[in-house]
Amino acid sequence: MAKKYKFIPSQNIKALCDAITSISDRYSTWQVFEDWLAMSAIAISNSVDWKHSVDREKQYMQIVKKYTKEEADRIAACFATLVNVLQTEFETNGYTDVLGSVFHALELHNKYHGQFFTPNHICEFMGRASFNGSDPNAKTLLEEQGYISALEPCIGSGGLVLGLCKAMDIEKHNPQRELCVTGEDIDIKCVYMSYLQLSLLGIPAVIIHGNTLTVEEWSHWFTPAYVWGFWDAKTKHKGTKYATEPKSQEEKMTAPESSDSYDIKFAEARNGQMSLF
Repeated sequence: MAKKYKFIPSQNIKALCDAITSISDRYSTWQVFEDWLAMSAIAISNSVDWKHSVDREKQYMQIVKKYTKEEADRIAACFATLVNVLQTEFETNGYTDVLGSVFHALELHNKYHGQFFTPNHICEFMGRASFNGSDPNAKTLLEEQGYISALEPCIGSGGLVLGLCKAMDIEKHNPQRELCVTGEDIDIKCVYMSYLQLSLLGIPAVIIHGNTLTVEEWSHWFTPAYVWGFWDAKTKHKGTKYATEPKSQEEKMTAPESSDSYDIKFAEARNGQMSLF
């Protein structure tokens, strides 16, 4: 049965939703969506990141063997649909969070996971508030080092970063050449989503699968634009926390103890998200 939507997404988003739901009826939409994200992200990563390609190829093969050849072909076709949708959205609306919209159109947001991605119009507003081409600080940074850097400690599907990209584009700056992003998320699905969109839109970025609060890092995903643009050498990853590789035990520094005492206890959901309630 065809997917029925509680709201009508744009034709581009609907086309991608239909492609995802057509992959397989043997697994839940959630499982199909996550498997498709993983396979697509690995396919891009393995084209530029040879250091991690062996392990990621094993992961790819573990996933794809769950599907028939016909279903695997649909997964590949779905990736092609994503490329076409991103291209069409870019030509009509500029930088847009397509996968965040797909996530909600497929009703994968639910109270159990508590994931609600920021709507595109809010992302655009935040981008304009963060970047103003006439801002003397932004001008100085761009003149002195030729780029600005952005840190997103809870990147989700990448919507806020894409909002910043759109703001730069409006101000006649090219985020593909003048922006370097470091993003992190505890949810590997979000890592895949943001990595896919920033990769396909040509944004230099390192996406970290990690816990921003505990400073744990499990994997790093480098976009093709980051690798091919030699951004590792350009930026030298200024700062200590967001390095391209996990620090050795000797390099890890213990934060000084604070004299302040806070009696706050965080609850942790099953997906690792923190909550005060």
